[in-house]
Amino acid sequence: MTEEPFRAPFPAAEYRRRLDKTRAAMAAQDLDVLFLTDPSNMAWITGYDGWSFYVHQGVLVLPDQDPVWWGRFQDSNGARKTVWMDEDRILGYADNFVQSRERHPMQDLAQALRDLGLGGARLGVEAENYYFSARAYLTLLESLPEATLIDATGLVNWERAIKSDEEIAFMRKAAAIVERAVDGIIERVEPGLRKNELVADIMHDLIDGVGDAWGDYPAIVPLLPSGESASAPHLTWNGSQFRTGEITFFELAGCYRRYHVPFCRSVFLGKPPEHILRAEAALVEGLEAGLDAARAGNRARDIAQALAAPLEAAGIRRGARCGYPIGLSYPPDWGERTISLRAEDDTVLEPGMTFHFMPGLWLEDWGMEITESILIRDGGPAECFCDRPRALVVKD
Repeated sequence: MTEEPFRAPFPAAEYRRRLDKTRAAMAAQDLDVLFLTDPSNMAWITGYDGWSFYVHQGVLVLPDQDPVWWGRFQDSNGARKTVWMDEDRILGYADNFVQSRERHPMQDLAQALRDLGLGGARLGVEAENYYFSARAYLTLLESLPEATLIDATGLVNWERAIKSDEEIAFMRKAAAIVERAVDGIIERVEPGLRKNELVADIMHDLIDGVGDAWGDYPAIVPLLPSGESASAPHLTWNGSQFRTGEITFFELAGCYRRYHVPFCRSVFLGKPPEHILRAEAALVEGLEAGLDAARAGNRARDIAQALAAPLEAAGIRRGARCGYPIGLSYPPDWGERTISLRAEDDTVLEPGMTFHFMPGLWLEDWGMEITESILIRDGGPAECFCDRPRALVVKD
């Protein structure tokens, strides 16, 4: 591996660190080779970045050789532009494998593994993954009868849990981007404005970025349901107008070079009713308590339990986890799918872990989100990536 920064976004030493961690985890599971199909894990190991995850692709991680990028032949040029490995570590399969009833790309991958002398290997696969289909698994199993397929779901995801200084620097840029977008929402939103018009401005701010930090596309589009629809956490937008007397939560993330910082705030147009103000007070109290509990050495459950106490005292019971790890992500999710901030998660918090502390309230006929993306520090409570008032925004 060359010692200088090159096409990929991080220097060679950072990728060497990641490979060392991954290989140690592979050895612990007695894997001869690991096949990554999650594009976030592919990018974390190799730097690969392209909108090609709608076809079969992946990265082979080996214990004693540089990784191999494998994918559609027409995407191999994108690999050459973004990965750190040499040309001979890029393999492209023919286009007649794409969406074919007669053949499957996993047959090509099986041949590549045989060419590497790994036809009978203990092969780790990400079995619980958006990008690895049941047919892909079955075809690989059939095409490599002498191999043993091992479920290695989450192996790399867990190695990503503690961020490097370089990764945190990217996330700080993403935080500045989402702050700009939230400021723009608060300035622009008013009764009569159509939602799609506001989303157009939100997307402009997210992509335009801040200074030299240009905005990448977020893994999730802006979510902004209003009124009774705000009881549903994952609705997007339409052409309807914002109305006086309604609350709207805005859930979005800044993204810089695939690193995400989500940030949610809620806006009430008009005078909020007392039950919403009481819920806001309990939610903010819970947030403050959770942030204080988010310390190295504590457990993920401590954050959830600290949040729950003020909410339960106010008669509010949440049925969902209140957070998840964040960092490098691709659609359809900006979470890392490992730790959950909930009462039964005993994961010990370590410096460098990053979370979206996300205690959204989705009640019978309204909802509210006030959230923080946080960094676990060496000492003291968590650091918030963003710096904006932790409160319901009221616009009379």
